[in-house]
Amino acid sequence: MPVSQFMAAANAHYYATRDPLGTAGDFVTAPEISQMFGELVGLWCADLWDRAGRPRCHWVELGPGRGTLAADARRAMTKAGFEPTIHLVETSPTLRTAQAERVPDATWHDTVDTLPTDGALLVVANEFFDALPIRQLVATPAGWRERLVACQDTLFLPIAGRPVPDEVVPAPLREAAPGSVLEVSPAAVAVVRTLAARLAAQGGALLAIDYGHEGPLLGETLQAVRGHGFANPYETPGEVDLSAHVDFTTLAAAGQAGGAVAWGPVEQGEWLVKLGIDARAAALARAAPDRSEALVADRARLVQGMGALFKALALTAPAWPHPAGFA
Repeated sequence: MPVSQFMAAANAHYYATRDPLGTAGDFVTAPEISQMFGELVGLWCADLWDRAGRPRCHWVELGPGRGTLAADARRAMTKAGFEPTIHLVETSPTLRTAQAERVPDATWHDTVDTLPTDGALLVVANEFFDALPIRQLVATPAGWRERLVACQDTLFLPIAGRPVPDEVVPAPLREAAPGSVLEVSPAAVAVVRTLAARLAAQGGALLAIDYGHEGPLLGETLQAVRGHGFANPYETPGEVDLSAHVDFTTLAAAGQAGGAVAWGPVEQGEWLVKLGIDARAAALARAAPDRSEALVADRARLVQGMGALFKALALTAPAWPHPAGFA
């Protein structure tokens, strides 16, 4: 089967059967590190809504984890006078249960297709696109081929499969050396184009924060994580988290093709500093001096650790204002 089908099936089972977050899980995301992350996301949304003229608006999160970001963002938005309806795009029954504890009045959706049409949409996607299925194309002496996953006994192995048309590969990369790998995510492009068209028609914005690069680039980034360490992505499918780097250049182009305006990407750390994470950390430290050292560590992890690896990209409706934190 294609790598994309293997990844989709493995992740569907993985997320449907567990809560993967936290020290007892397989990985930790920014909202789980500190409330500051979700609060600043919420204030970013409230500021954009305010400068857009305070229209009727729905707040949406794609892949909302335990609902931590949604709860923190809502608290900050409410203090800023912004009280949108909350919509969560989530298919995992396990994670929906956790989200319901933190945001009990949310409306859940299996896909973006059922999101409301009666107002602007403010969509947040934190570590969402990295988990969507990717295609891997591999250069061979006989041309580019799609990588497949084969099963021999109980062992899964990647192999070169059927040829792909030249036009599938960007022109500057077509003559790459044999063994070169190109990753593309039609699933991510489809989601972005759908949402961009909705933003152009209804108003609003999409904020995507993930780890990745500005591409297209050659290189294999498919990885597996288990117990906060790297694992073989082809061993125990469905029992490890599979992800791949996000190509922000392609996402921005997909958004523009859908009718939205693209901003960024910028590094997560730079974006958080521009939004005022230092002031928020100082305020929290004054309120709870015993947490000062922990807050310093959390701030450093968000800004200097993962902050240098993760990027933020914004898409806005054409008539909407310049989003904060983006040049």
